[in-house]
Amino acid sequence: MVIIMELIVVETELEFARTAAAEVSRQVIVKPESLIGLATGNTTIDIFNWMVRLHEELGIDYSRCKTCNLDEYAGVAPEAPASCRYRINEQLLGKININIENTYVPNGLCAPPEKELDVFRETVERFGGIDLQILSIGGNGHIAFNEPGTPFESTYRIAPISDSTIQAKASLFGGEDKVPRYGITMGIKDICLAKKILLVAKGRHKAEAISKVVNGPLTEDIPATVLMLHPNLTIIVDRAAASKI
Repeated sequence: MVIIMELIVVETELEFARTAAAEVSRQVIVKPESLIGLATGNTTIDIFNWMVRLHEELGIDYSRCKTCNLDEYAGVAPEAPASCRYRINEQLLGKININIENTYVPNGLCAPPEKELDVFRETVERFGGIDLQILSIGGNGHIAFNEPGTPFESTYRIAPISDSTIQAKASLFGGEDKVPRYGITMGIKDICLAKKILLVAKGRHKAEAISKVVNGPLTEDIPATVLMLHPNLTIIVDRAAASKI
């Protein structure tokens, strides 16, 4: 196996979003029926805006594409403004020419939530596997809801949400006490099965985690370090996030 890691350091937020959106657009042009893995959060909002802009201005065609989100909050309805489904629809899917039936976000209201795990796995398989996974990273190195200490062999599961993530999402839900304590998530092993991973990060608070992904050591204490073993990884960071490499 040949491991290819491409590191792109950009100077501005505009360049960050535009560069990442161009990577996704290139994937769609090369393989129009691609399954694109999506992540919601502050890091990806501007990227999605540029994906929409390239769709509108250059005619990037998503009509044959499929998408799959990394995770969803357990117990949160799809129509709730804080849900991953609502936000991805508002930020991206409702603004491009994709068939909404070809998009998947775990159902946060599935009861018990464990039932959704088979649906999650089967949907990714039915869509043909992830061609390009957009992935953000937490300051502690978490990816999706896979917090420090998560085994690299973990698969689709119900994961506890850490205190640091609860604090970070408090404003989204209107207070820490309203943030769900569990999430439905793709596991680390599942993420690594993507044919290509696009890891994006900006801000000095991400610098330590990015440094560990680039330089190691490989450790489950920083889940994202597993990405250094992926055969096709592109990292796009701003100067602040790259400051400790």
